[in-house]
Amino acid sequence: MKTPRSEPACHASRTMHQSIEVSAALIFHDGKLLIAQRHAEAHMGGLWEFPGGKREPGESFEQCLVREIREELGVEISVGELFEEVAHTYPEKSVHLKFFTCKLLSGEPQPLGCAAFKWVGTAELRDYEFPAADAQLLEKLSRLVNWPGVA
Repeated sequence: MKTPRSEPACHASRTMHQSIEVSAALIFHDGKLLIAQRHAEAHMGGLWEFPGGKREPGESFEQCLVREIREELGVEISVGELFEEVAHTYPEKSVHLKFFTCKLLSGEPQPLGCAAFKWVGTAELRDYEFPAADAQLLEKLSRLVNWPGVA
């Protein structure tokens, strides 16, 4: 019995592989961490993520984060230390993510650019589905005894 032939592997390499730089916030407040849910129609819709977004040309990762959090959640933050850096390749694109610890300065989060948001504790993180690119960060967060900024 013959098996169907698949398309030559070289065909996939002819398509342009997009590379994206993303800045994401780890916003800690009262012992909890803020996560946001992607809109259903977005890439990887319905999954949970750490809020942030694509870096614009000429913008630092930190500037990107302040802008994205203002647009996505309507709050002001201060950007602290780089907590984790991850490179991940999906079939359709590659992402370079920088996760920064952040502090909420003013405002109450609102789902302006996301479907929903939640404040979660360490143990609760495993109850939410995140994109594959966040796996390394989630593992690092789960190993921490105290989260940054938590007394």
